[in-house]
Amino acid sequence: MVVRLLQYADVENAYDSPERIGRLAGRIEELRDERTFVCGAGDDTGPGVLSLVTGGRQSLPFFDAASPDFETFGNHDFDHGFDAIREIVRESPQRWLNANVERDGKRFAAEHTAPTALVERDGRRIGFVGVTAPETPDINPAAEELTVLDPVPVVRDAAAHLRDRGADHVVVLSHCGDDADLAELDVDVVLGGHEHEERIERVDGTLLTRPGDLGRTLLEVELGEGRPTATHHDTADATPDADVVAALRNLLDETGLTETVGTLDEPVLRHDRARKAGESRLGNLVVDAQRWRADADVALALGGIRPGDPLEGTVTAADLVGLMPYGNDLLAVELPGERLAEAFRELSLSYRYPDSPQYMFGHVSGATVTWDDRDDTLSEATVDGRPLDPERRYEVAVSEYFAEADNLFTSFDRNDAVRTCGTVHDALVEYARERGLDPTVDGRIRRPHFDPPTVR
Repeated sequence: MVVRLLQYADVENAYDSPERIGRLAGRIEELRDERTFVCGAGDDTGPGVLSLVTGGRQSLPFFDAASPDFETFGNHDFDHGFDAIREIVRESPQRWLNANVERDGKRFAAEHTAPTALVERDGRRIGFVGVTAPETPDINPAAEELTVLDPVPVVRDAAAHLRDRGADHVVVLSHCGDDADLAELDVDVVLGGHEHEERIERVDGTLLTRPGDLGRTLLEVELGEGRPTATHHDTADATPDADVVAALRNLLDETGLTETVGTLDEPVLRHDRARKAGESRLGNLVVDAQRWRADADVALALGGIRPGDPLEGTVTAADLVGLMPYGNDLLAVELPGERLAEAFRELSLSYRYPDSPQYMFGHVSGATVTWDDRDDTLSEATVDGRPLDPERRYEVAVSEYFAEADNLFTSFDRNDAVRTCGTVHDALVEYARERGLDPTVDGRIRRPHFDPPTVR
C-alpha cells in the first residue's frame, strides 16, 4: 500500500485573497483519499491583513475545510501573542506537533500539542515530529520569551523513539528552512517550510520538500516500499471551496479595508527581487510613505515587505496594509551622522552576513547611497542632496521591528526613538490618500560595480 502526504506551508497572506485560499482548500479536497495525511509546515496563520485584524483566526475556516491531520509552528504563528496561537491550536481540527519550542522551561502549549505522533494506515506505521526554526525568538519580537531548541538532536531522539515504537516511516514537519542537517538523521521525509522556494531534493537518502508560499502549490509525497517520491500540484486551476471563499470575503468586508485609496497606471511588482534587491518602485513606495508620515529626514527598511500579486489598477487599503501587515509602530529615531552612515552600510545584507546573496539590499528614502561591492563599503552618501555630516543629528523613520530586533540593524535601537508616528501600515494608506500612487525609480541606491537584477 502507498501512503500519501499532502503538504502546504507558508500560506501567510494568501487569506487576503479568498479565491486563492479557496483554491488551496479545493485542491486538497480533490486529491485527498483514505490513504492521505494532510500536513502543514508552519506560518499558516499569518502574517497578512486578515491575520492582523483577527489575530490569526482567519485561518480557521481554511483549517475546518481542509481538515489537516498535522501542523507545526512557524515563526509568524506567534505574531499575535501566545494566547492567540494557543486558542487557534485549541480550536483547529489538526494535531499540532511541537518538539522543540519551550517557554519558561516547559514545552510550549503542551496541553494542546504533542512532540510526535504515530499513526497506522492499513498496517503501515507512520511517525511524525514537528520542529520550528531556532532563530524564531530573534526574528520575531513577539516570540522573544520562547526558547527554541536545536532541531537536530530533538529530531534524532524523536526518530529513534518512533522507530522503537515500530514506525515504518518517519516524517518531519520542519519550519526551519534549509533542513540539510535533518537529512542526515534516520528520517524518510522532511516536509519543509520557512524558505519560500519550491523544493524536491534527495539529500543523504532523505527526501526534502517545500511547497512554496502563498498557497500557490500543494505538494504530494508518496510513501511505499521504495524511496518516497514527490510532486508539486499547482492550485491556480483548482475549484475553490465555496465555504472558504465566502467566509474570507465576509471577513474582508468586515475590516472596512476594501475602500479604494488610489489607482496605478503601471503595476507595482512584488516578486522576491523587487522586495529585496535594493531600489524598486515597491521599496520606494514603502519608505517614501514612512518618511512622509514621520516627517523625517530619512527612512530605511531592510526586508519585511510581503510577497504577493502585483499592485495594479484600483488599489484598496487592504492591498497596502498587506505589504507590511504586522501592526508595527512607525518610529522616528534620532541618529548622529556617523551612526546613520553605519545604518546605510547595514542596508547591504552581505555587509554583516558575508554568505548572503550579494543582490540583497534594503530601501532608503530622503538620501542617496553609493555602495562599492568590490569591498562592501559605503563610498558616498547624501541626505536631501547634501553630503552626510558625521556631526549632524538626523531623524530617521523606521519600523519598530528594526529598532527592536538586532539581526538586521545594530546602528540604532528603541532607545533612539524620539516619537511614535502611528503604524507602518497606516502610513502607507494615509500616504496613498494624501499623495497618490505613482512610485518611480530615481537612482537613490547606486552600485556602480555590481549589475543588480532588473526590478521595477
